[in-house]
Amino acid sequence: MLILATRDGVILCERQGDNWQAVQRSLNGMRVTSAIARQGVILAGTPQGVFRSDDLGRSWLEANQGLTTRYVRWLAYHPQISDREFAGTEPAGIYVSYDGGDSWRSCPEVASLRDELGWSLPYSPEAGCVRGFVLNGQRGYAAVEVGGVLISDDGGESWQMAPGSQFPNSFPPRGSIHPDVHSLESHPSSPDLVYAPTGGGFYRSWDGAVSWELRYRSYCRAVWVDPRNPDHLILGPADGVDYNGRIEASQDGGITWEPASRGLQIPWSRHMVERFTQVGDELLGVLSNGDLVAANVETFEWRTILQDLGEINAVTEMA
Repeated sequence: MLILATRDGVILCERQGDNWQAVQRSLNGMRVTSAIARQGVILAGTPQGVFRSDDLGRSWLEANQGLTTRYVRWLAYHPQISDREFAGTEPAGIYVSYDGGDSWRSCPEVASLRDELGWSLPYSPEAGCVRGFVLNGQRGYAAVEVGGVLISDDGGESWQMAPGSQFPNSFPPRGSIHPDVHSLESHPSSPDLVYAPTGGGFYRSWDGAVSWELRYRSYCRAVWVDPRNPDHLILGPADGVDYNGRIEASQDGGITWEPASRGLQIPWSRHMVERFTQVGDELLGVLSNGDLVAANVETFEWRTILQDLGEINAVTEMA
């Protein structure tokens, strides 16, 4: 089952042969920014908070106890710890749940860092936002736009600035990461392998975000890392914000790149890849114009899927 977070509610889709078919829409009229689903429970993040469904989207209840900042930009769950969910908010904050989203605990150190370091957003008066998580064992990372990378070594219970992310208001020196961090990935072989698309380029770290190498100088928001090979990457770069977006691949960890957009008419003059999500043997790409593209991870022959459903913000599958 595929779950779409859209500008007009949540859409559930089922695979029918080689294609996906929409079978249900709920939370109509509500902008949904992200969604997670596990063990039959769906959590939907919105600018009004979190909503929870225990019956595959047929009914929903608010799940905002303790969530003092309601604008949820991203939701994630810990893949190895049952009933540990995370919400990233705007203004930038992190909340943790231990009961499937019924209640939330704030991480006050994140708000303190936000105020101390002056995180900001170029398109909003709010003080930055947390728009991505990656969790691998006791190690966790969070992407702050515009602020940098947060790191946790206790399974997401507490957070601090990553050592290589100490320059939120200036272009970073060599070995540090650009502060406009859009998403993060980590390779399953090691929590120290971290990948970060940013407003100043694509970065990679081998030492747990202590130091970073710039591997592609571009504006980018999305990367996919092959779970079988940490050097095989799919990136969604652009020449600027939503300008000349495209898809490229690297087989050597980002040293060299080549086009990887067969089946698509690129570059896209006014949009780009917003997120990559692997579902089974397919890689799905959410585009910034709300379209959704898909490709088999062996062939990377792309096609547009689930058209005419409205603007898609994020996709996930039932775990």
